[in-house]
Amino acid sequence: MPTDVTRDDLGHPLEPFAAAGPARRVVSLVPSITESLASVDPGSIVGATDWCTHPTDLDVPRVRGTKNPDVAKIAQLSPDLVIANKEENRELDVRRLRERGVRVWVTDIETVPQALSSLGRLFDEALRWPRPSWLEAATELWTAPMPPVHRRVAIPVWRDPWMVVGSRTFTGDLARRLGLDNVYADHPERYPSLDVADLDAAGADAILLPDEPYVFTSADGPEAFTLTPTELVSGRLLTWYGPSLIDAHESLARD
Repeated sequence: MPTDVTRDDLGHPLEPFAAAGPARRVVSLVPSITESLASVDPGSIVGATDWCTHPTDLDVPRVRGTKNPDVAKIAQLSPDLVIANKEENRELDVRRLRERGVRVWVTDIETVPQALSSLGRLFDEALRWPRPSWLEAATELWTAPMPPVHRRVAIPVWRDPWMVVGSRTFTGDLARRLGLDNVYADHPERYPSLDVADLDAAGADAILLPDEPYVFTSADGPEAFTLTPTELVSGRLLTWYGPSLIDAHESLARD
C-alpha cells in the first residue's frame, strides 16, 4: 500500500481521479476559492454557490448557498472535485456528498499564511493545476514580519445580533498583518455576540464595517455608534483569500 496518500487540510484522504491528469470538472462552495480557480482555468468550474460573485462574469450553474448547497444538483454535475471550507461549509453537507461518491477537498484557513499554504496544496495536490502568479506575489507581500500596531479596531460581521471578529480568524490575522489591533483578538469565541453599546465603548480607534457577510452601508451601521468613528470597507478585501489578497494589501495597508 502506498504511504503518500493525498489528504485535505483536515486529513481526509482524497481518492485518485478516475482518469489521469488534472481536475476538469470542479464545483466550488467557497467564494474566495471560486475566484482563485477562475484565475487559472474558469472553464473547468462547473458549479458555484450563489455567493461566488467574483469574477463578475462567471457563468456557471449555481448550487444555492454555502450553508445550504443543493447536494443532489452538485452530484448531478458529475464533478471531479468539490472544494469546501471548514468554516464556510457544513460538515453534514460534506459527508452527504462523500456518501454519494463525490470527491471533496476541505480547506481549513484561520490565518493568512494558512491560506497561502492551503491554496498552494489545493493547486498542487488536489487540482493538479499550475499555481497562479498572484499566489507567489501574495506570499511575498504577506509573509513579512508583523508591522507595529498603529490603530485599534473592532470588526462587526453582523447586526441584530451584533457579532464581531474574535480570535482565531483569517480576518483577524489579516488585520494584524496590516498593523491593526483587533480589540477582540483574545476573546474566547471566534465570532462573539455583543451588545452594541459595549462594542461602541470598547476603546477602538475605529469600527470597520465590511459589506459582507452583512451588508453594512452608510445608512445601515454607522448610526449605531456615538463614541467610535466608523469606516465602511470592502468585505472581499477584508475576508476573502485569493487574488483579493493583492488588492487588500495595496488598499488596506497603511504607513
